[in-house]
Amino acid sequence: MAVKTTAAGKMDKRTKEYKELKERLAKARAAKAKSAAPKKTTSTLKRTVSGKVDKRTKEGKEICARMAKARKAKNSLANRLKRLFR
Repeated sequence: MAVKTTAAGKMDKRTKEYKELKERLAKARAAKAKSAAPKKTTSTLKRTVSGKVDKRTKEGKEICARMAKARKAKNSLANRLKRLFR
């Protein structure tokens, strides 16, 4: 299938072949989107309107505590030495 090109070297959008190609691509994209349907989330965390975890709940407070602990450990002496001698 020889697709006509413009003077700039791009495919000529006015041709029948180009229009058929675009149709096939659109069908393929639609099929791919349909097969890759969004998965159901199994998380039971309460979330705010913006989608962030609600920090007022028990689970949210536990998450915050873990994050604070991780931030504190990141700057520990042992980790600083590890980063220094990488």
